[in-house]
Amino acid sequence: MSFHEVRFPASLSFGSAGGPERRSEVVTLANGHEERNLPWLHSKRRYDAGLGMQSLDDLEKLIAFFEARMGQMYAFRWKDWSDYKSSIATGDITFEDQEIAIGDGITSVFPLVKIYRSGGHTYTRPIIKPVVGTVRVGLAIDELQEGIGYTFDTTTGLIAFTHPPDKDIPITAGYEFDVPVRFDTDHIQTSVASFQAGEAPNVPIIEVRV
Repeated sequence: MSFHEVRFPASLSFGSAGGPERRSEVVTLANGHEERNLPWLHSKRRYDAGLGMQSLDDLEKLIAFFEARMGQMYAFRWKDWSDYKSSIATGDITFEDQEIAIGDGITSVFPLVKIYRSGGHTYTRPIIKPVVGTVRVGLAIDELQEGIGYTFDTTTGLIAFTHPPDKDIPITAGYEFDVPVRFDTDHIQTSVASFQAGEAPNVPIIEVRV
């Protein structure tokens, strides 16, 4: 897939609006009951980057980024300020934030995940675009040193241990992450007069599977 390992300017995404989207199929039966199906295992996120534009300089940055991505052609990284790290929003990242797997004594490569919990139910989200310099990994209660105990790939979110973790040992991780996205349009319409009057351009962004 065509992907540029570059992040949309975080100062511009800070004021954006958006969040997760699910695809549900709901059929109402003759007796009034419903059948509900979920064709998507994972949600996809949508954003409007236009709301983050605060100045003409911001518009110039947006246009430059859009042109370099050739519209919808190349996907890129996006910082979702409402959900971008393994810890709680107001907390600091630690190596114990997320239990990503349990060792089996054989497997040495594990994907990063983030687990969302509510009312006894969970959703496990794949994390494939961790941020360089933020990843921390541990086994049981011990933090490992990157480059000695493990390595990780920032383009896939895979953690590779030097030695397979022992059987039944919890594998934990903490990190910041980006969302893989693309522009959901090949056209950005801007007007200096409208912008100065407080009207932001519409810049749709959509998450992609990579």
